[in-house]
Amino acid sequence: MTELQGRVAVVTGGGGGIGRAICRRLAAAGAQLVITYNRDQSKARAAANALAGGNHLIIGAPVDDAGAQAKLAGAIAEKYGRLDILVNNAGITKAAPHADLEALDDETIDQIFRVNWRGAFASIRALRPLLEADDGGVVINISSIAGRTGVGSNVAYCASKAAMDSMTRSLARALAPQIRVLSVSPGWVNGEYARRMPRALIAEQEDKTPLGRIAEAEDVAEAVYAAIAQLRFSTGDIIPVDGGRPLG
Repeated sequence: MTELQGRVAVVTGGGGGIGRAICRRLAAAGAQLVITYNRDQSKARAAANALAGGNHLIIGAPVDDAGAQAKLAGAIAEKYGRLDILVNNAGITKAAPHADLEALDDETIDQIFRVNWRGAFASIRALRPLLEADDGGVVINISSIAGRTGVGSNVAYCASKAAMDSMTRSLARALAPQIRVLSVSPGWVNGEYARRMPRALIAEQEDKTPLGRIAEAEDVAEAVYAAIAQLRFSTGDIIPVDGGRPLG
């Protein structure tokens, strides 16, 4: 498939499980990938080496570092001269019971919002000129149903994803028509975080999900691809990838 042939896509935090799946899917459709990382260059390099096609780039660019984001924009302009797709995938969390209000200190709360919300905003801000050029671009924010349900790893994480969805709507209006902005909103995903949880907890989530399982990273990647390549008249929308979990 070559629907994205000649297109350039940035995936922040592309070395993680969901990020790798998104990179694979976009590269399979012909895109050239820019994979950013915070500290773990080896994961990003392994992700790039596994991609179809060539001319991919890995670059250290923490999303909460404005200077690094500016350098990222410069590197993309120099290497490719264009940018068509930004996937804001980088994010962090920490398990903390919602009822334990002392479980999240101020530093942790600030870090979650700095990466999950401010980082996504900073990436859009830095890359906007490239995304607006040529035929315009698309931004996909990787959100979570936690932003809608208020059920997730901790209160701050849920709030950060709700803020991301609100930003999606605001920027879809503000950046139109040159840039489309959408959120892809998974439920539980069978990845590194889920595998650290007790199997009984995951089984409970599967039982409460109408489609009988939690998502795979590839499910998220397919939704990202569809939002980019197929839902061309959609912007400002929150696309669930949750197997119907809120219905359970």
